[in-house]
Amino acid sequence: MRGLYLVTPNWDDTEKLILATDAALGAGAALVQYRHKEAGPELRREQATALLALCRRHGRPLVINDHVDLCQAIDADGVHLGHTDGGVREARALLGTEKIVGASCYGKLALARAAVEAGASYVAFGGFYPSPVKKYTFVTPPEMLDQARAEFKLPIVVIGGMTPNNAAPLVARGIDLVAAITGVYGSRDPGAAARAFGALFPPS
Repeated sequence: MRGLYLVTPNWDDTEKLILATDAALGAGAALVQYRHKEAGPELRREQATALLALCRRHGRPLVINDHVDLCQAIDADGVHLGHTDGGVREARALLGTEKIVGASCYGKLALARAAVEAGASYVAFGGFYPSPVKKYTFVTPPEMLDQARAEFKLPIVVIGGMTPNNAAPLVARGIDLVAAITGVYGSRDPGAAARAFGALFPPS
């Protein structure tokens, strides 16, 4: 996993969501997380199912934020869990060894260590910059990524107010994925925004 990590906004318009995500995936986004904190069960399943079909066409994984049951129901590629969304160990036991289980670790290496020990596929740190979507009560110092990169062998994700410009110094510290919501979905051209993020990760 390397590149742009799309995280969906709280859009109820499924067609709008699919069109923007399709453009970003076509421009090279590496991974999609379905996150809609305000959706009811019916809309959540409708959108997740549509996104899964889209991700399958593009050959990219879809992970579900919070809802392990929804991941199981539609056979998505995995889940992303916040600190209060249920344990990584429990999700891994339910989903098996082949699914992705991501963990939000905020600005705490101790949370990342616990997630890795419990079987996480990747660890996500944030927020680094002010975000119009995720209201952080703290700022994660970029220097923390140096220790994280030295310590953890699995992929590292950064999130929180990401733009191609302010993500560049974090990518230079060796992280693997930049997660963006507004940076792509708030753009007039999601495809162009995705390409700008992808340009931070030249082919190795």
